[in-house]
Amino acid sequence: MSYRNRELASLVAVGVLTAIGFASVYISLKSQLSAGSLGYAAFFFALYLAAHVVARLTVPQADPYLLPIAGLLTAIGLTEIYRLGPRDAFRQGLWIVIGVAAFAGALVWLRRDYRVIESYKYLFGIGALALLFLPLAPVIGQTVNGARLWVHVGPFQFQPGELGKIALIVFLAAYLREKREVLAQGRLKDWGPLLSIWGGSMLVLFATDDLGSALLYYGIFLGMLYVATARVAFVAAGLGLFLVGAVAVYRGTPHVRDRVLNWLEPWTTHKVYCPLNGRMTFRQDCQSYQEVQSLYSIAHGGFGGTGLGHGTFTTATGRQVIPDLRTDFIYSALAQELGLIGAAALLLLYMVFVLRGFRVALVASDGFSKLLAAGLSFGFALQTFVIVGGILRVIPLTGITLPLVSYGGSSVVSNFLLLAGLMLVSNRANRGAA
Repeated sequence: MSYRNRELASLVAVGVLTAIGFASVYISLKSQLSAGSLGYAAFFFALYLAAHVVARLTVPQADPYLLPIAGLLTAIGLTEIYRLGPRDAFRQGLWIVIGVAAFAGALVWLRRDYRVIESYKYLFGIGALALLFLPLAPVIGQTVNGARLWVHVGPFQFQPGELGKIALIVFLAAYLREKREVLAQGRLKDWGPLLSIWGGSMLVLFATDDLGSALLYYGIFLGMLYVATARVAFVAAGLGLFLVGAVAVYRGTPHVRDRVLNWLEPWTTHKVYCPLNGRMTFRQDCQSYQEVQSLYSIAHGGFGGTGLGHGTFTTATGRQVIPDLRTDFIYSALAQELGLIGAAALLLLYMVFVLRGFRVALVASDGFSKLLAAGLSFGFALQTFVIVGGILRVIPLTGITLPLVSYGGSSVVSNFLLLAGLMLVSNRANRGAA
């Protein structure tokens, strides 16, 4: 069976699972089956069939499992968002349409040779910085949950740092491919542009109090540096600098200090000062309320889960138990309704996607392609680890999205561009090996 036929068969299976998921949610909520609920599944399947047709025409030799895995992750997220709020599911569906359009546009535009973007590496580097600076701009910049990382223009609100992540990976792949042989010599003229782009990114992210994105960008930088040079000393030095910077930011930024404290001591047996209402209360009822309620939600799911549509996410008065459930904490909702089995299966899907991405990097024939695929795959994996690790208290909680699952247009579009990049690299590598 050809690559694209395998992809089509997998997408059919994804479509069936999506229909079952939407039907289960609607039956549990309304005690009946509605053609309207299945309309989401039908539309979703048609959308991914369109993406498959574009892939068949532009990248016929690309990895056949990347698109179906991305489709399944998106379907899981859309199903859970529909369960939490049908209006949000409609808006998420619109962003998925935009994401698939961006995916198709990237494949059509770069189908002949995506490596032309390597010539514009400095434009991508400057563009990444510009996108990161954008939330600091007056009027359009917006602070949400203590972090200034959103841009609000008219009816649209988006997070430019998500697209900046893709631009930064392209810059690093191109620059490290060109300079990796001389970087080991330690000359400032070779390290200068690299450190300038990276240092500017870090300064902007620290200025926005966005700990999650700072960790993500720093991790991508170190990961790609190691792939390019194979020098453990560079990574060790980078981790040392990160620890020094983390201590400085911890001491100088109350928002970060609160996140760390909530991670170490989410529960208190004595009342502490609550900055939200100015009164003395238990920390689990104030600063660490989200983290604690998220852990209760995961524990409530047990081994097999409560079932789609049967989770407890609102109080008797209709107030949501876990704030930002559809975005930062959607993994908690899925863990409650799907249980340990479903939550582990979700993480396995991410692992398979990342594994396929690194396989693409291994079979790529040129340095830029290898670094690009490795950077995209590592960025996807690290973002998943940062948000899931924060929810499970492995690391301090940070406000970034779960790729392709959480509600949010910027994240959806950027991850579809990431998918397009991997498929372009895979197509060229497999075509050369044939």
